[in-house]
Amino acid sequence: MLINDIMTRKVVTVTTGDSVEECARLLQKHNISGLPVLGKDGKVAGIVTEGDLIRRASRIKAPGYLEILGGLIYLGSPQKFVDELQRAMSLEAGNLMSKKVISIKPDDTMEKAATLMIENEISRLPVLDEDGNLIGIVSRRDIMQHLYK
Repeated sequence: MLINDIMTRKVVTVTTGDSVEECARLLQKHNISGLPVLGKDGKVAGIVTEGDLIRRASRIKAPGYLEILGGLIYLGSPQKFVDELQRAMSLEAGNLMSKKVISIKPDDTMEKAATLMIENEISRLPVLDEDGNLIGIVSRRDIMQHLYK
């Protein structure tokens, strides 16, 4: 079965400038777990998920360090900590979103979508046309509905 046959065509989206509160409102209103975020050019710039919103309420663990001869040696990445802190404090979708977007084409197979979701531990794939425009979205739920009718 092709993605074109199972994708949701009416996609709820936000823009990079939309507030975090608007993202949460849309997720709850439409009973969905993720939203594609569109940039100023109208292309998919990222995805905001329930996990991103929940992460804002969690504690961010600072990297461990050793103090030797008055200097600090970090045991983890200080930059990763700063990035996580900025995401947690963000007020706009553009700062909160996951920027690594894995997408699929409408003529790809359902099996390819399932494989991408499992391998990348994600729950949804934006469906893009040849020009990179968002034309739909396919979620785990869409695949489940077609596998187990």
